[in-house]
Amino acid sequence: MIDLDDTDRALLRLLAQDATRGAGAMGRALGISQPAAWRRIRRLEETGAIRGQRVAVDRAALGFGVTVFLGIKLATKGRVSLEDFERAVTAIPEVQVVQHVLGLFDYRLRVVARDLADFERVLRRRIMTLPGVGQVEANVLLSEEVRPGPLGAP
Repeated sequence: MIDLDDTDRALLRLLAQDATRGAGAMGRALGISQPAAWRRIRRLEETGAIRGQRVAVDRAALGFGVTVFLGIKLATKGRVSLEDFERAVTAIPEVQVVQHVLGLFDYRLRVVARDLADFERVLRRRIMTLPGVGQVEANVLLSEEVRPGPLGAP
């Protein structure tokens, strides 16, 4: 675990908001020099506190107007390995996030689709045919508000 001071936390919040800003702009916003901001960013990268930079993609603008969260309970944990399921599910392009969780379900997936008919096709033809799939519960996303967490990451 890395020790973070208040400036590191503020820098993480700025990076989470817009990582495309240069170190000079980050430094000015934090009241530190550009080289100091750059050194802090490099240290956060080297220690693994920052794992790459991402672009926020507007799924609806790309034609994917439906997001569904699926709970998947595996029926045959003994016969089908978790690795087999994970390998198969991550090969489905509509599956954006795969989380192995504790609780009622074994996995939680975030799936995007063009519309409900497209989601039904993905569910029936791709997800329900995966190795070991037993029970499935779907929750359709109606709206979403993303707020930064305590250190800036959503």
